[in-house]
Amino acid sequence: MNRFAYRTTGLVIKALENLSKARITLHRTENIPDGNNIFVINHFTRLETFVMPYYLNRLTRAPVWSLAAPELFKGALGAYLDKVGAVSTRDPDRDRLVVRTLLTGEAMWIIFPEGRMVKTKQIVEKGRLMLTYAGVKRPPHTGAAAIAIRTEFYRRRFLALAQTAPQTVSQLLDMFGIESIQRISAKPTYIVPVNITYYPLRARENLLSELSTRLVADLPERVVEEIMTEGSMLISGVDMDIRFGEPLSVDGGLNRPAVKKAIEDDRSIGPDETLSSRRLMRRSAAQLMQRYMHRIYDMTTVNFDHLMASLLRAMPLSRTTPENLRAKAFLAATADFEKMGVFRHPSLTEDPLPLLTRSAAEKYHDFMRVACDRGCVAEKDGKLAKSTHLSGALDFHGVRIHNPVWVMANEVEPLKSFQRHIRRIAWQPSFLTRRKIVRRLLRSAVQEYKEDYRRFFVEGETKDRRVGMPLLFRGVSRQLGVVLLHGYMAAPLEVVQLARYLKKMGVWVYAPRLKGHGTAPEDLAQCTYKDWIRSAETGYAVMRNICRRVLVGGFSTGAGLALYLAAVSADIAGVFAVSAPMQLQDIGARFAATIDAWNRLVSSVGANAVSKDFVENTPEHPHINYIRNPIAGVKELEALMEDLDPLLPGIKVPALVVQADEDPVVNARGSRRIFDRLGANDKTYVLFARRRHGILLGEGSQQVHRVIGSFVETFKNG
Repeated sequence: MNRFAYRTTGLVIKALENLSKARITLHRTENIPDGNNIFVINHFTRLETFVMPYYLNRLTRAPVWSLAAPELFKGALGAYLDKVGAVSTRDPDRDRLVVRTLLTGEAMWIIFPEGRMVKTKQIVEKGRLMLTYAGVKRPPHTGAAAIAIRTEFYRRRFLALAQTAPQTVSQLLDMFGIESIQRISAKPTYIVPVNITYYPLRARENLLSELSTRLVADLPERVVEEIMTEGSMLISGVDMDIRFGEPLSVDGGLNRPAVKKAIEDDRSIGPDETLSSRRLMRRSAAQLMQRYMHRIYDMTTVNFDHLMASLLRAMPLSRTTPENLRAKAFLAATADFEKMGVFRHPSLTEDPLPLLTRSAAEKYHDFMRVACDRGCVAEKDGKLAKSTHLSGALDFHGVRIHNPVWVMANEVEPLKSFQRHIRRIAWQPSFLTRRKIVRRLLRSAVQEYKEDYRRFFVEGETKDRRVGMPLLFRGVSRQLGVVLLHGYMAAPLEVVQLARYLKKMGVWVYAPRLKGHGTAPEDLAQCTYKDWIRSAETGYAVMRNICRRVLVGGFSTGAGLALYLAAVSADIAGVFAVSAPMQLQDIGARFAATIDAWNRLVSSVGANAVSKDFVENTPEHPHINYIRNPIAGVKELEALMEDLDPLLPGIKVPALVVQADEDPVVNARGSRRIFDRLGANDKTYVLFARRRHGILLGEGSQQVHRVIGSFVETFKNG
């Protein structure tokens, strides 16, 4: 092994890291034992051949050699592989070399037990480990297991005969080309399962493939495919999760009486030794192979593509709707993966709520682009139709380009608990999917409120728990529902009168609690407007899975959030906004950013005593609203309206804007600006002669309710 070549490998990989967007993450490195190890690794790309020896060398501080495909040993590349300790799988002396270096501790080894790249990622067939290549089916190779058992067999043989049969020991040393018995390492051989998972898999034309086809005429399709797939990974960016499993000892294959007898056999041997226990050791190798192959694939890092591809393949009907697929993906993504014993990629730890609410859910659309472009799914007239691509491979070498969804689904097929979870969701009727989503979201909202209430409770200031509890009113049919959002420093109880009025009209109404509200000002001070948006989106997701058509509306800050939802969410039928806070009357609010900056400054120098975190508030409805206003919250309110302003022209659904002409909190000019900037053709502005901000409660609120009710009525028969 040439250490200069290892350093060169490091430089090459560092250059690739700088030039590419690939992100390599190592997991469970503590599982690497202090031994002469064989690393058994799943093989999907050529990248593993070059990347893994370098990283394993860094982790173990030992030379790490590998077995590689014979076609790589040509020209400069072949010379380079020789220097870093790669050995052709067709080298006649390869097994003896591997055993010798493991016995002496000269090197650790990488072996790809599939025997070649598995581009289809199809490792399971009818519940059994099985590989298919060129029409031939076979189980994974037992070579790594056989070599590990053989190595430990001879390590024990050397130690057993060192004092009693020096001639036989000398013959054994000659057989392996080892200078003396002192070179035999006492460290045992372990098999370390390693899984490598890539995300995302996006094969496309790239700079490397274009250069290759220009510089080399008539490139084989196999080479073009590999450059397209692996070049895209490097250039477009790919997460490479490398996960180490618990090491496997080979003791079980050596403790049988016949094998022990062979270890202690002191008879002289020839240039090679024929083992009487070979058949038993082969059987042990086959059993050991099953163990490490299952461990390798049990460590697959499940990502969003896996989830979507598995759902599509498992769904029994050939046609579905995008909304139904998104709903099932949401349920699948919110499962308890830890309980299933499944490792999650960050793409499945991110908030899945946009699957239910956003017209532009990025991960979903990225996957569907690939699925549609490759002919796995066709979208027409609002329906998704599956193709036969999802049930079988195309050309082996072109499968990663032409049928990536099938490849994605194959990779997680060995994960039995995950597959049961996916099949259960894929086969359940859509109405049951929607019902489960509603129950899960409502339960989560109530649980979040109870936890926040307990955490931030302030004796004598926090209101009764019923004030902040989310409210759900049932309608007479599921044709129309309304999401009703309360204002800043308030709670769902603030909109309860309007909710009851709309319920009498026969529509469903859900009033969620905005994060930070209904508890104490300290809770609100820790929240951002994005937390409020998520609360509003959760409310919309609840109602969208109950009713066929959904309106969103709100009061004050809730009005701003309703408009925000109408701008970014999918399939909202209409929006109404009451007293939206585009322009605040209180001059103190204009200095919120300055006060917030002052608070951060004094905190940085440890002078918290002179900070001003809250200002006194005299609410219209003290049984609902906070009596202290967090400065940080005012700043978030202004940030919300600032982000909303450029979105207003994109709101095309029917809209109603309601405002009091002498509102002491919100300037009527601000709501008029909102109305003028709305992109909807069907829009109405109503100005009430009132000197109050909270016009949804108390005197005169019935008139406001009737105006909103008339707006809602227009959607009942739509």
